[in-house]
Amino acid sequence: MDHQFSAYTIIQKKRDKGRLSKDEIHWFIKGLTDGSIPDYQMSALLMAIYLCGMDIEETAHLTDAMLYSGKVLNFPERHFIDKHSTGGVGDKATFILAPIAAACGVKVPMIAGRGLGHTGGTIDKIESIKGFKTEITLEEFEKLLHTRGLVLIGQTKEIAPADKKIYSLRDVTATVESIPLITASIMSKKLAEGAKGIVMDIKTGNGAFMSKLSDAKKLAASIRKTGLRFDKNMMTMITDMSEPLGLAVGNSLEVIESIETLKGRGPKDLTDLSVALAGGMIYLAGLSKTLKDGIKKAQASIDDGSALEKFRELIVNQSGDPKVIDDYSRLPHTDTTFEVKATKAGFVTKMECSELGKHCVRLGGGRTKTGDKIDFAVGFVMNKKIGDKVAKGESLMTIHCHDHQLTLAGEIAQAVTKKNITISATKPRAKKKLILEVHTQFAPKKTIKKKLTTTKK
Repeated sequence: MDHQFSAYTIIQKKRDKGRLSKDEIHWFIKGLTDGSIPDYQMSALLMAIYLCGMDIEETAHLTDAMLYSGKVLNFPERHFIDKHSTGGVGDKATFILAPIAAACGVKVPMIAGRGLGHTGGTIDKIESIKGFKTEITLEEFEKLLHTRGLVLIGQTKEIAPADKKIYSLRDVTATVESIPLITASIMSKKLAEGAKGIVMDIKTGNGAFMSKLSDAKKLAASIRKTGLRFDKNMMTMITDMSEPLGLAVGNSLEVIESIETLKGRGPKDLTDLSVALAGGMIYLAGLSKTLKDGIKKAQASIDDGSALEKFRELIVNQSGDPKVIDDYSRLPHTDTTFEVKATKAGFVTKMECSELGKHCVRLGGGRTKTGDKIDFAVGFVMNKKIGDKVAKGESLMTIHCHDHQLTLAGEIAQAVTKKNITISATKPRAKKKLILEVHTQFAPKKTIKKKLTTTKK
């Protein structure tokens, strides 16, 4: 089969708006993975896909090729459910929804990433807990999942290695914002984790990767359709990211806020979203009759303390320090804080959310390039959200920084008050809804036709 294809003709076909076959896509991805197709030809194909698009069938074939470039786990039971977020500023919902779902009987396999750019990474945040081990073998991962019901590890070389190569090329060739490429990247990794259903949190707004709602809707539809082709139960939630989720931004600060939320003391937006996503996982798992019922069960696990205990169990199972749950001083923290004060009175009407995320990176709480070391202690806590009334001189946010960063904190404060947080004389008419859209699709149940056979003894 191989000899009938060439990288040149496949690139040319897509460049001229042609439709690539399953064999052409698989051949190309296999060549990238084994090194016989160079990066520059993959880059050319990525640009052709970016400009000319792919239909749902091509997207599924690309997902399939990337998925099977590495090891694939398989948990066919319905109660194995995963969740993925497209990322945002202050998005720590994973640490809340995963223990909630696990406390309600869902098996939650989670392979998460590190942060790059203005959004923080789940793995960086959890590693602010001393000793927490995110690098374990897939064998250990499976064992923990079956016995404990909840496991959280970093991306491994064994899962979708083609995606790692393609992602790094997209990053430097201006081909990131392509719905077929985003779909294949997300779904190849999520499908490799082997869950029967996936709940997707697709962020939209100025702090999100998909800032336009129309693009978020297209991505949600593409992800659902692709998941269904792989026989997965799918739920997509499109959620607002025009301000940080919750109040805390920064690694250990977000872990503290997650624990507070599991104790029933979290900010309303973070609690509501985490409970809704966990409710979706419970519903997809077949452990509730409706989404509404799933959400009720999720909230009950916070109220009775079982979700918090699941989080404690997760920390213990992965060699972390469980005492952080009752003593936040055991987490990395700064000795200094700096208040960002409002220069006028009024109402908070807008936030440049992605810029706020970049300020956390400037403090050392994120990365601008892959090898950067993370400072777990730094970040900030929002004291005002969109719609809140503010007096002149009142604190808009508290920056957590080190003594040697006070000048930088002052510069950030100036940027925040002048450019990143808008205060107007009149109150905004209505605050944006947190959950903008929910779609659920279940994979069709396969009917098995029994063949009548006679066997000779």
